Amino acid sequence: NFSRVTEFILLGLSDTREMQVLFFTFFFLAYAMVLLGNLLIIVTVRTDPKLSSPVYFLLCNLSFIDICCTSVTSPRMLVDLLSQRKAIAFEDCIAQLFFLHFVGASEMFLLTVMAYDRYTAICKPLHYTAIMSRQVCWVLVSACWAGGFLHSIVQTLLTVQLPFCGPNKIDNYFCDVPPVIRLACTDIYVTEWLMASNSGLISLVCFVVLVTSYVFILVTIGVRVTEGDWKALSTCASHVMVVTLFFVPCIFIYLRPFSTFPSDKHICVIYTVFSPVMNPLIYTLRNNEVKASMWKLWKRCRV
Repeated sequence: NFSRVTEFILLGLSDTREMQVLFFTFFFLAYAMVLLGNLLIIVTVRTDPKLSSPVYFLLCNLSFIDICCTSVTSPRMLVDLLSQRKAIAFEDCIAQLFFLHFVGASEMFLLTVMAYDRYTAICKPLHYTAIMSRQVCWVLVSACWAGGFLHSIVQTLLTVQLPFCGPNKIDNYFCDVPPVIRLACTDIYVTEWLMASNSGLISLVCFVVLVTSYVFILVTIGVRVTEGDWKALSTCASHVMVVTLFFVPCIFIYLRPFSTFPSDKHICVIYTVFSPVMNPLIYTLRNNEVKASMWKLWKRCRV
């Protein structure tokens, strides 16, 4: 008796009312910080001609992706925390899954590009402006979005072709590949390995490339140390913090069979909430140029 599931029930992070109110307060403040912090970075970079170097162009794009990434999950989560019945239509669930992987994979690729930018700035400073020209930056950013789209299309097509005819309770606060395909009414062994090799390998390969670039940077810094090198290295230190928050949970969740491990909804909070919150804090508090530009923008707005 085959009948297609028309909606899913999101179990969320907790089923107690007190914890739901506490989570709502915390995640509302976190979402507000993501929006305000990243919008401030975008406005600052766009309005200050001094912040025209490739690193700030990439940072501006990272802020935009962070806003998109957290907006895929946070608004829905905030509404569900105040709702008695946390239901999401099948089509809406698939759409959320698609856009989450679209912007998530695009951010992975962009962080890798930012690591390449820091590697070029430190290891090849004389050729930096030629290698990382504005045209090259646009091509790299476009490639990041295109790669994220292709990755998400694959994940989405592998999901929608599965039959969903029985259980419809998702043990998470948003629709993601692992908890959704666990509900399929068929053997998902091949599908989950295809998905793990897609999402998991993308996360792992990007992380390995990032670590490799940092190794080359440290080796270069050890050979010659200038004031400009230390300035670029400070930016790399901030980048490492962002990478750790974002990549390690993704590798842990996606680079393994989904059906044999329990739900990791609390770990998902790290890369869907904490990482977008930390990005504007890290890139502003540890960057004197951005802080100075924000202060000038603030004084102009007061006048």
